Amino acid sequence: MRHNKSSFTSLLLAGAAAYAYYRYSKMTPQERQSFVGNLKQKGRDLFEQYMPSGSRNSNPTAAANERFGEGNDYTA
Repeated sequence: MRHNKSSFTSLLLAGAAAYAYYRYSKMTPQERQSFVGNLKQKGRDLFEQYMPSGSRNSNPTAAANERFGEGNDYTA
């Protein structure tokens, strides 16, 4: 029984992907640019919503070296 359910789900996902590709292929270049821009903005908004603003670190290696690097008093 599980095989039939997973086959149906796979077929449904493949159909949704085909429809999305069809819709995207029929868009004008301006609509595509707007669509992608909106997706990027929504992604940025979600990132800002779930990640604290102070958590961005431009150089994570430097932060790790500062905490665990040579000459540090950190003991495990």
